Amino acid sequence: MYKVHIEKLVFGGQGLARLGDVKNPRFNGKTVFVWNALPGEVLEIDIVKNKKTYLEAIAVNILEPSSERIAPKEGHFLSTSPWQILSFDREQYWKKAIAAETYSKIGDLILNDTSLDIATNNITDGYRNKMEFSFAEKDGVISLGFFERGGRERFAVEQSSLAMPAINEVAAHILAWVRDMQIPLRSLKTLIVRANTKGETIAALFIKDKILFDVYPSLIENQRGFQLYYSTHKSPAAVPTELLYTFGKNTLRQDILGTALEYGIFSFFQINPPLFEMALKDMAAFLDPKKPLLDFYAGVGAISLPIAMNREETILVESNKDAATFAQKNIVLNKTPHAAVYDMPAEHMTDVIESTKQIILDPPRAGLHVSVIQKLLSVKPERILYLSCNLSTQARDIKMLSEQYKPVFMKLYNFFPRTPHIEGLVVLEKI
Repeated sequence: MYKVHIEKLVFGGQGLARLGDVKNPRFNGKTVFVWNALPGEVLEIDIVKNKKTYLEAIAVNILEPSSERIAPKEGHFLSTSPWQILSFDREQYWKKAIAAETYSKIGDLILNDTSLDIATNNITDGYRNKMEFSFAEKDGVISLGFFERGGRERFAVEQSSLAMPAINEVAAHILAWVRDMQIPLRSLKTLIVRANTKGETIAALFIKDKILFDVYPSLIENQRGFQLYYSTHKSPAAVPTELLYTFGKNTLRQDILGTALEYGIFSFFQINPPLFEMALKDMAAFLDPKKPLLDFYAGVGAISLPIAMNREETILVESNKDAATFAQKNIVLNKTPHAAVYDMPAEHMTDVIESTKQIILDPPRAGLHVSVIQKLLSVKPERILYLSCNLSTQARDIKMLSEQYKPVFMKLYNFFPRTPHIEGLVVLEKI
């Protein structure tokens, strides 16, 4: 173990420390990013990853704790909600400070820890509408599980405090069936449970063997469906190879600002609908209700469809075929006039970017494709609304767009309380 002093929290959620001469040539002088760490603390750490230019570690002994540290609710907090050691007020502060530093360093913006507002509804538990559980064995009994932070080991859990209560109820119900069927740990892969704000759920269990059963889990109250998938051990946890059994529905509906949106077990959908609605209201304030709207990386239509009514033209561009299919269904479901879905990558659809269109961008963590940025700079639409789950790539893209655009509105959203994740909205206007 090594003794370190934590300087600050950084993008990603870890504490920053620097190793001096620790008599180990692999580690001497390296920067180290530490989980379970707060600014000002003196800690003993275990190194879990040795990268070329930095280390990752976990604090195992808190020698001099910060006055900001509080006791976490869960023993497995580092796996799912590593900021349970902070009060919610300080979480809000550090998210603003980290965002300001990220935008400043990468995006060349001049911001400080008081420059940005962060939206919240102050609900810190039971907000997640999707959870993915692994499995573990404790005292010879199969349990739900999570992977340890920075490692491959799994440990047993009963539930997650972040999940909507209905999710924990369905997970426990399916776990009881797994135990009754005596499915061995080696055959179990993962369990996904999704819920809407009405408490309705769907669930899918993934196993590594093609096993058929005489009895399958019943549907408990408000559970709309269950699927069992075979998933080869060669694929990631929740990638289906073959559907072995299905009962009930495999989709849910969630109302967003009065718009019904349907999605499936594999769809991307915002984790925290009430906070997402806050962001949509802020976005709508910058959109002319009559002007054409172009929604890149549109998913199932969760952003553009709730604000598409009475608009002359709404174009949704989405590369994932499953999401694009749901987007088309949602257009029909809501009788949205003059809306169309293009099922292809955004970088292949730059021809639809026109100066007369309002642009919405909500890309994956990798940010915008360079061809999209080049077309925006060439065509110069008047206004761009850029929502992001990765502030570092968003800041990079804002810098690239800065030769033609300036930010006129910036706001953060705490979609993921008790975690380091931050969502950011930036409205850009043509210079």
